[in-house]
Amino acid sequence: MERQPRQPTTKNPPERFTGDVWLDMIASPREPGQHLLAAMVRFAPGARTAWHSHALGQTLHITQGVAWVQGRGGDKIVATAGETLYCPSGEEHWHGAAPDAFMEHLAMSDCLDDVAASTTWLEHVTDEEYRS
Repeated sequence: MERQPRQPTTKNPPERFTGDVWLDMIASPREPGQHLLAAMVRFAPGARTAWHSHALGQTLHITQGVAWVQGRGGDKIVATAGETLYCPSGEEHWHGAAPDAFMEHLAMSDCLDDVAASTTWLEHVTDEEYRS
């Protein structure tokens, strides 16, 4: 058993997020054959990711607040604490907080051997897309 030191909270970059979003890394691959990436992510009201996709899918478990999640071309999903959403491999999507509430979710993804290549970041979600 190995106790892991607490990692500092980081603010996510504006190239990939609109608004204020903070991340606490929980788990990342440490040994050959491991692929789990898990983080607690906190969104200020109205904050959201850019459009993106994950090579091996992503699971989001909402822990607080109200989440808005949408796959490209699909209907927006409103999810609250205790609900879990799955975004399949390669599906372009975005997720964020409702305009009037903070939101926190546990984001879990399986990664490729090259962790950086596991997520493809695309354009920002426009205000019109966010509100629709």
